[in-house]
Amino acid sequence: MAADPKESKANDSKEFVNSVVKRLAQMTYIRPDEIPNIDLYMDQVTTFMEDHLNDVKRYSDDKILTKTMINNYAKNDLLPPPVKKKYSKDHMIMLIFIYYFKNILSIGDIQALLTPLSEKFFQKEDTISLDKIYKEIYNYERSQMGDIARGISRTQRDSESIFANVEDEDDRKYLQLFSLVCMLSFDVFAKKHVIENVIDELNSMNPPSDKKSKKER
Repeated sequence: MAADPKESKANDSKEFVNSVVKRLAQMTYIRPDEIPNIDLYMDQVTTFMEDHLNDVKRYSDDKILTKTMINNYAKNDLLPPPVKKKYSKDHMIMLIFIYYFKNILSIGDIQALLTPLSEKFFQKEDTISLDKIYKEIYNYERSQMGDIARGISRTQRDSESIFANVEDEDDRKYLQLFSLVCMLSFDVFAKKHVIENVIDELNSMNPPSDKKSKKER
């Protein structure tokens, strides 16, 4: 018996999304014990980030971190200046946070978020270390990866029910994948709105200094 073309198309889409979710679960992240305990020069910093975050690139020629980016982060008060052109473990942790935040937040919001972190915990001996903060956050986030993958899979299944009666197979596949993008985007939009409100609350707890705030990406 010949396979139902509609079912074949649906399976193709499902397998594609499942492969993406599987890659997400296998994606490499920088483990706390991988961050060097020695100070690094700029080239060593960019090489380390490139090696350890290579799997998160969308395109093979994308750059994870460049010298220009690092200099701009320092210029925008996101990153404390290096000491004798060397970057410490705390610098590396700040750069990792910046890397993830910059994909969804403005420079102004990242500045508001990281300035108190830097002022309170960057290379401070009388309080909780940035290393400890990073370990706690890393361990929690890794524990959530299964839930995130399952949530995306549920959304994918829901998207299959939309436009299911469209007869043209290519149109149906396109519209269902478009619906999946819309659903996931709304989820990101809603969470981004919550994040921005939390940052505003943190701002009220830590009023900005007299330095001019940079709002552009």
